[in-house]
Amino acid sequence: MHVLSVSSLKGGVGKTTVTLGLASAAFARGVRTLVVDLDPQSDVSTGMDIQVAGRLNIADVLANPKEKVVRQAITSSGWAKVHPGTIDVLIGSPSAINFDGPHPSVRDVWKLEEALAAVEADYDLVLIDCAPSLNALTRTAWAASDRVMVVTEPGLFSVAAADRALRAIEEIRRGLSPRLQPLGIVVNRVRPQSIEHQFRIKELRDMFGPLVLSPQLPERTSLQQAQGAAKPLHIWPGDSAQELAADFDQLLDRIIRTGRIAVADNGTQN
Repeated sequence: MHVLSVSSLKGGVGKTTVTLGLASAAFARGVRTLVVDLDPQSDVSTGMDIQVAGRLNIADVLANPKEKVVRQAITSSGWAKVHPGTIDVLIGSPSAINFDGPHPSVRDVWKLEEALAAVEADYDLVLIDCAPSLNALTRTAWAASDRVMVVTEPGLFSVAAADRALRAIEEIRRGLSPRLQPLGIVVNRVRPQSIEHQFRIKELRDMFGPLVLSPQLPERTSLQQAQGAAKPLHIWPGDSAQELAADFDQLLDRIIRTGRIAVADNGTQN
């Protein structure tokens, strides 16, 4: 099971929509996927059409990461009605904010790792939608992860935030979790005609080289529309949606190669 955190240390760059795009690509490919909604805003849970009534959630898991609790906090996404496959959500909750203090204990930092170990046989890929800060929730996610994808946009402050994120990943790797590595930086909401955007992308490449992933994701309303309708991007109609879906397929290819995730040639899981 390969665990990828989708992170940004700056709000409003589309981190959750990137998580949903990757989840859609993984589901379309037949990769058994669990999405962990660790952001207290819980938008991933909404965008993946889940029923929360009668279920536990991420706050319950962080309070008690035993297998029984973990399994009661996981539910199948409504996306599973679209076509067969495993696409589940560890349900988000605003109460997760209670676990987001600035100085987590070592015990607290490893709680998500412990929780995910209980379901390791069930999934090939775990995507964690992180909180947009470097407090306890993000550290907990990174401690449970193999890789971190940093989401940014082509703007002045976002470049600085990406630099902060990469430094923080290195700090966690050295001090806490030696297996942790950055997957790279995804540049989101790009307007190709914008000279400012092209300048910022060049700046990112100059600073971070091959860590800047291709393709960059163009600004499109189709992803927000699919998210609002709680549908996977890959079934959303229109050329714009399909072009964006192809971009997410390429990013998923990178994740599959890095994580050595076994996927059959026909798009279904081995």
